[in-house]
Parts: sequence; structure tokens; C-alpha cells
Amino acid sequence: MTEEESEKNYRSTLPGPLGPIDTWISRIEAVILALGIILMAINTIANVIGRFVFGESLHFAEEINRILIVMVTFAGIGYAARHGRHIRMSAIYDALPTGGRRALMIFICLFTSLVMFVLCYYSIGYITTVYGRGRVLPSLSIPVWIMYVWVPVGFTITGIQYLLTAIKNLTSRDVYLSTHVVDGYKDTETEV
Repeated sequence: MTEEESEKNYRSTLPGPLGPIDTWISRIEAVILALGIILMAINTIANVIGRFVFGESLHFAEEINRILIVMVTFAGIGYAARHGRHIRMSAIYDALPTGGRRALMIFICLFTSLVMFVLCYYSIGYITTVYGRGRVLPSLSIPVWIMYVWVPVGFTITGIQYLLTAIKNLTSRDVYLSTHVVDGYKDTETEV
């Protein structure tokens, strides 16, 4: 099964109500990422056609792409966490036995989750400051703060994902990089 098929058919294996929450978040992330990339491509192509065919660029194309880049970036950090794709330094981790790796992974996930929630808090403060200044995007005339709403959403989703990964490691015998990716290298990494 390809990664696209596994994402489309993703069903969380987390216990109790956490499973449906994880599955729901996965589907929302997939829609946000797909829609964001498609809209960016359409916007960019329309701008190129406007510039070279009609001799006039779309004056709002850059602003729309900026909004979409923020959206895709911060939805993407949750997606990367879900698939265990974040970069990691693993020299000490790899030298530990399974129990030590699981304990370290639980600590890493809980700490990372905490950091994501703290960043969410600070990003809300930043949005409040930008809102208070009343700035608007020049071409679209929409408030700038709306563009940054995706930042705390992305940090929250990522924080939840790392928290769910910690729970998965607490309730499982294997070591998990995410809620459905078992720890291991390319030849042994499996999705559950």
C-alpha cells in the first residue's frame, strides 16, 4: 500500500476516544494540505497566464500565496509529526535498549508537545498584537491577523499529535515515532 492509500484509509489504533480524534485530525490535515497546494498551484498558474498572455499580473496573487504558504507550513508540521518525519538526532537513542528508547521517546514527545502548546500560546499573543494594530493586506484589504490564524492551529495539532504519540508509547510494547509509525530504519520501519 502506498503512503497516499494508507493516509486515505487511515484509522487510528489509539485506545478509547483518542482513536477517533486522531483519525479526525488526520483527515483535516490531509484536506488542508491538499487544498492549500492545489490553490497555490492554481493561483500561480493563473498569475503566469495573466502576465504572459494578457500582459497583466494578478495584483493579489502574492498575498494569496503568502496566506497559503503559512497555512500549508503549519498544517504540515502536524502531518510530519503524524508520520514520524521530523528530523531527529538518534546516536544515544539508538544505543539504548527497547525500554530505554520507549522511555526517552515518551519524554521527547511530552516535551515537544509542551513546547508546541507554549508556542501556540505565544502565537496567539502575536496575533492579538497584529490585530490591535489594524494592519490589512494591501491588495486584498483583509486583516493581516487572519493570515496568522493557521500558526496556533498548526502548533495545537502538532502538540496533540506528540501527546497522542506519548500515549501510544505508554500503552504499547513497541516504540513508536508517531501514533502509527513503529521505530526503526528504512528497511524495518512499518506502518500499523
